[in-house]
Amino acid sequence: QVQLVESGGGLVQAGGSLRLSCAPSGRTFSFTALRMAWFRQALGTEREFVASIPWTAVNGVYADSVKGRFTISRDNAKSTVYLQMNSLKPEDTAVYYCNTHPARESYWGQGTQVTVSS
Repeated sequence: QVQLVESGGGLVQAGGSLRLSCAPSGRTFSFTALRMAWFRQALGTEREFVASIPWTAVNGVYADSVKGRFTISRDNAKSTVYLQMNSLKPEDTAVYYCNTHPARESYWGQGTQVTVSS
């Protein structure tokens, strides 16, 4: 069974930066041909889309709330997706997950907690 494993979260002050990583574990995952995405879920809210990137690694798509502050990238050779988060705000506090886009239910991992203090 494939599971995507997120890492890189933590506690940061407003205005700070974090870089999240996501890589698959388990059986062989055909990473290269898939569009990948980051999602997040704040306490008491539904999971929401943050950003996605095609397998060609060009023209990422972003939620309006993170546009200009977050950058999604990928390294197909390493089967890894990244999310560089700059100018973080308290409202960015959430558990961040990666998945394919559209998301596949069985691929959800544990996520990584990002907490931004004011």
